[in-house]
Parts: sequence; structure tokens; C-alpha cells
Amino acid sequence: MSLATHNGTGSVDAPVSPPKVVRQRRVRPGLLGLAVLLIALGGLGAAFAVTSVRATGSYLAVARDVEVGREISASDLVTVQVAGGQGLRPVPAGRLDEVVGKRAAVALVPGTLLTLGQITDDPLLGPGQQQIALGLKTAQVPARQLHPGDKVLLVSTPDRSNTGQADTAGTRFPATVIDMVSPASDDKVLYLALSTRDVPAVVALAAQERLAVVLTEAA
Repeated sequence: MSLATHNGTGSVDAPVSPPKVVRQRRVRPGLLGLAVLLIALGGLGAAFAVTSVRATGSYLAVARDVEVGREISASDLVTVQVAGGQGLRPVPAGRLDEVVGKRAAVALVPGTLLTLGQITDDPLLGPGQQQIALGLKTAQVPARQLHPGDKVLLVSTPDRSNTGQADTAGTRFPATVIDMVSPASDDKVLYLALSTRDVPAVVALAAQERLAVVLTEAA
């Protein structure tokens, strides 16, 4: 306990307070380890962000629906910026000219990145098939637009020439649509995959304008 003393000059010294002892705080090893871990994770996050920015590139994405087998045009695609797109293996925007003119090997959905596995330049012909082209009037086409993969029947119509040849009216030839184009005129050009054995008869009937096209199954 502190005491007040008199120094003989009429003043009294104030009580003397005992010195305070400051206790040192101990750092818990667990908290120290957590701090080190957070610093390390922060560094990794920063490195990942830098890597992602560096990996950003321009790639091709699908802008509108493209049916299986249809030829791809530039308007079907759009250029997008993607970070880290290399792992997805999309087609770089600089390869647009290589893609245009090829066909969709699968149905292309808008908003998805285009990959090389989704396109092909192989003809849509199966084993034992050949491709033929038929010129048709609009009224002879069974739908406003036929799409690649549609199944059709080519049906022979009666022979009106009375040449004495055997009438093959009603003969049916199954075929698959490869493509259909519409020139400036009213005509349509229909490209079909047809069994090799049926090609000679169909070509002869087409030359006589004795074929009707029937849609049996839409792709």
C-alpha cells in the first residue's frame, strides 16, 4: 500500500500507484496456421484469375438452330469471347472459313460453343447408296421445305405416251433427303440418297417427268 509523505515544504506527495504489468498474449498455433492458409489461398486465387484472363480468346458459337446434315453458313454462327476456352476445345473464330460450307453432324443449338466434332464434310450417304438430284416445281414438293434426313418415297406415275412399254406406275423408291435448294426460278433442286440399284430406274422416270415425291418421315 502506498503512503503519502510530507517533504517539509508544505506540499504533500500524491499516492504512488504500483506499476502495471503487461501480460504478453500467446499466439495460438491453430490461428497462425489458418492465417497462413488464407494467404496461400488468396495467392492461388490471384494466380487463377491471371491465368483465366490470359486464356481469354475469340471462339465460334451457334447463333441459330441448324438441323442435322444442313450446310453451315456464316449467319448460323457468332463470335464470342470465352475465358479458359482451350479446355473445352471450341473452334477459334479465325477458322470461320473452314467451317462455312460443312454440314452439321449433330443438331446445333443456339448459345452453345461449336466444336470440330459437331461438323463434317462427308456426304450423307450410307453403304450401297448414291446421290441424285431431281429438279421439281414448287407444287411437286410435299412440304414447304425439306430438310436433310427427311425420309421420302419416289412414286412412279402412269406413262401417258402409249409407247407399248410396260407400265411401272406405282413403283416406290425409298430415299433420304440430303439437301434442297431454291434457285431464283420457281424450281426446286432436291438432292437425295438413293439405293444404288434404284438409281437407273429413278433417273429414267425423272427424265420422263414421271415421279411424285411423298414425305414419309421428318427428320
